[in-house]
Amino acid sequence: MKGNLLDIRSLKAFVKSSLFPAIIQWPTAFVFAVVVYQLLYGPMSAHENFGTAMTWVLWWPIIPLIFLLMGRFWCAICPFATLSDIVQKWVRNKRTVPVFLKKYGIWIIDAMFILITWADHVFGIVESPLGSGVLLMIIITGVIVSGAFFERRTWCRYLCFLGGLSGNYSRSGLLELRAKSENCKKCKDKYCYKGKDNVAGCPMFEMPGVMDSSAKCNLCGNCVKTCPNDSVVLTARIPSKELWYVRKPKIEESFLAIIIMGIVFVQNITMLELWEDAQKIIEGLTGTSSYTVTFTITFIIAMAVPVLAFYATSWLAGVSNREKAISNLTIFGYALIPLDLAGHLAHNLFHLLAEGKTVLHTGIALLVPGYKGGSPGFFPEATIQIMQFALIVLGLAASLFTAYKISKNWFGEAGKSTASLVPYAVLLILLAAFNIYLFTLPMSMRM
Repeated sequence: MKGNLLDIRSLKAFVKSSLFPAIIQWPTAFVFAVVVYQLLYGPMSAHENFGTAMTWVLWWPIIPLIFLLMGRFWCAICPFATLSDIVQKWVRNKRTVPVFLKKYGIWIIDAMFILITWADHVFGIVESPLGSGVLLMIIITGVIVSGAFFERRTWCRYLCFLGGLSGNYSRSGLLELRAKSENCKKCKDKYCYKGKDNVAGCPMFEMPGVMDSSAKCNLCGNCVKTCPNDSVVLTARIPSKELWYVRKPKIEESFLAIIIMGIVFVQNITMLELWEDAQKIIEGLTGTSSYTVTFTITFIIAMAVPVLAFYATSWLAGVSNREKAISNLTIFGYALIPLDLAGHLAHNLFHLLAEGKTVLHTGIALLVPGYKGGSPGFFPEATIQIMQFALIVLGLAASLFTAYKISKNWFGEAGKSTASLVPYAVLLILLAAFNIYLFTLPMSMRM
């Protein structure tokens, strides 16, 4: 197939070898172990803790960039996934995934993502090394239980909140793994799913021959290793192209895209100086000074506004295309994903570039007792701000074009594509403008 990266012999040989992805997977697991130890037993000041710096200043900011450049590859080397594999080899329990998880897993992921974001602000998880460590230990417990009871990477596909996020963002990714369907139809072995020799089948329950989305593929290379016909193809693609042709849109995936926008708003607002003024207003209206109450109210509003705005827009589009509002929301929700990704990247770009040197400073402090460190930033805030604006503009352009392609594919033949597109285009522009406005305001440091 034209553009197949696996036609590069050295790359294909590497992917088919036992070194891939282990050569990346095990060093990542080692660093993760150091991070967990530091969070639980290292300095209790976030500013001095290597684990906190690695988790929230380096890893969390770059993870959406990895999804954009390499799809869901992080999930192939994720320490949680590695731990799940180890537990399964030890316990040897391969129960099938419960029907309940298959049906409602993405809703559980949505709920977990919302809950963890809320808990982060209420309990100060990011600012507390111990809090971050406890969160990781809770997740590790879930991974161990899932790996001990159910087959393959049940946790990664049906329960991991980061897996839900990566599934959405990977649809905008630059890499696409598929298989030559004409070969796969003739294949009776299905080693790509079942596994062969010492190579396991697809850990994410996928079959490349019928796969039409990158949302569940973690690019682990198992199918490349086991396919007897060399049918697996890895190609580069235009970012967000997959979103233009979603065959079976799902309300839970669109809903996740919408609430991510609300979460980005929350992350931005609570790190601005105006947040203190907003708290005082809410305290005056509620008659309480409880931060839990004031933040919860803010959080609910921030979650509700994008949902209600998108629903109202979907209803307005339905006046022209005769679809129900919930149906339009399900179809067009995918158009938000590029803007979500841009907003996430732009927000975390501040932490990465304004605080990134803390990773180096805290790392040196592990080896050199008494080391005091230095300035945390790589670039001045004005430069970072320009980068943030550029990301939002690019994300808006990708979302607008995605909405355009969706409207053409779903309503073009009926001559209702323009009328369907316009309400969403206006909403996307408003959301992008609000993001840009927030980035013009002074933002506080995370550490």
